[in-house]
Formats: sequence, structure tokens, C-alpha cells
Amino acid sequence: MLGELCHELNNWFDNARIFGDFTISGGTIDLSETGIQNGQYFRIAGSVFNDGVYQYPASGLTDETYTGAVWLMAVPESVLALADEIAAWCEKYQAADSPAMSPYTSESFGGYSYSKGSSSGGENGQTGGWQSVFASRLNMWRKILP
Repeated sequence: MLGELCHELNNWFDNARIFGDFTISGGTIDLSETGIQNGQYFRIAGSVFNDGVYQYPASGLTDETYTGAVWLMAVPESVLALADEIAAWCEKYQAADSPAMSPYTSESFGGYSYSKGSSSGGENGQTGGWQSVFASRLNMWRKILP
């Protein structure tokens, strides 16, 4: 969720970008020469198999050698907490059996009817996703594209 959140914000909270050739071996990447701290988040960019956000030391990566970048990130605790909150919201409201995921915006049967509310971010009559639900809390972290 953190990678998706950073993409939505156009803010990777990067404090260093290291460009070059990187080797991922044994499912991990050695970034000890970069000054990264254990538990610090980083972004892999330019990889064929591993683009994304990880926490150091990462495991379970796909072995490869790539020319690209590693961005060391300094993500505020409040953003990490917000990412957890968004993930919990998605699990609750965007599950396959959630009424919010129904393709119907209104229904009526047996004298009963209802209509789902819509949100600015919804498409084709569907309610908006986490981006619109959390918009007011995301805005303070957004970066404008150059």
C-alpha cells in the first residue's frame, strides 16, 4: 500500500537517489554502502522484476542485475499510519463481497429501494476509491508534478 500511496501523492519522501548498476541475489539487495538504516524504506526503480517500495533489509526479491536507481526514503510516521488505515479501509470496503463493489447504484424490490451515494472520484456510477475517501488527509502530502 505504501508504494501505491506514494504514487498517488507523487511524493516518494526520498532523501537520496542512487543511480547505477544493482545486483539482487539470494532474494535480497545489499545497500550497506548507501548509508541506509535497518527498517528504512527504499524504492527500486528501473528493475524488470522488482520495481516498488521495500523495507530494508528486503527479502523475497527476484534475482536480477539491473541498471536503474534506488531511492532512500524518509517516510513520516503519520504517512505510515495513514497507509495502514487505508489498507484496512480497502480490506473492509473493496473486498469482492462488499456492497460498495456492487455494479449497481440503485435497486428496488418488494416495496424496498435504495441508492448508493456517489463520490467525486467514482467512475461509471460507482463510489470513489480510497483516493477520494481520504483526499482531505492526503492533500497535505501531495507534490505537484514539475
